[in-house]
Amino acid sequence: MNLSAPIYRLKRQARILSRSEGIPHHEALNRVAREEGFDSWSLLASRVSEYRPSKRLKTELQHGDLVLVGARPGHGKTLLSLEIAVEAMKAGQRSVFFSLECTEADVLRYFAAIGEDPDRYADRFDFDDSDDICATYMVSRLQSAAPGTLVVIDYLQLLDQKRENADLMEQVRQLKAFAKNQRLIMVFVSQIHRSYDPTDRPMPTLDDVRLPNPLDLTLFDKACFMHDGDLELVAIG
Repeated sequence: MNLSAPIYRLKRQARILSRSEGIPHHEALNRVAREEGFDSWSLLASRVSEYRPSKRLKTELQHGDLVLVGARPGHGKTLLSLEIAVEAMKAGQRSVFFSLECTEADVLRYFAAIGEDPDRYADRFDFDDSDDICATYMVSRLQSAAPGTLVVIDYLQLLDQKRENADLMEQVRQLKAFAKNQRLIMVFVSQIHRSYDPTDRPMPTLDDVRLPNPLDLTLFDKACFMHDGDLELVAIG
């Protein structure tokens, strides 16, 4: 499938168009879609879903995995994480989306952007944007989660922003032990350091993960790095 730009760039074009011309966001999305040869954004998103890398990625994830999804801002890392969650729900699993960054309205917009109706997953999707999100809080919320539940954590670098929370290393260790015991899949959205230069290498690596506080990245089992519409999955542990 050939688009003039990756879908995250098309979404950005629609946002700019909406603001510059004062039109509703859905109308701007539809206009961008028509320029790509589709009658509406929903049709474009539906067609893109057939080629989503998230489908392949989901098959690579095992129960108990901790997965890092890293990219610079605006390259679709949160969107990809939600797409992986959707693939899990399509397979009959539950998904839980913890976010210290997004609101529920943001997540609904992400659903719309990938052409999915959140009502379809109402009995399999939980969104939590509590200010109390940390490892202990999530473990408490997930005690009854069934094996295979896919958990998105948005995002890694915010987990220890409160002084009363344990340090980042301790929290990730706690979540790793819990995920292994409960056989959950945990996907951590992660920032990439601004020093990353795509002219040096086309894709970020573990060395580019932004770490304001110490963290042993080998605690993760896999990492998915994204840049400019491309992605790469690498094994760590």
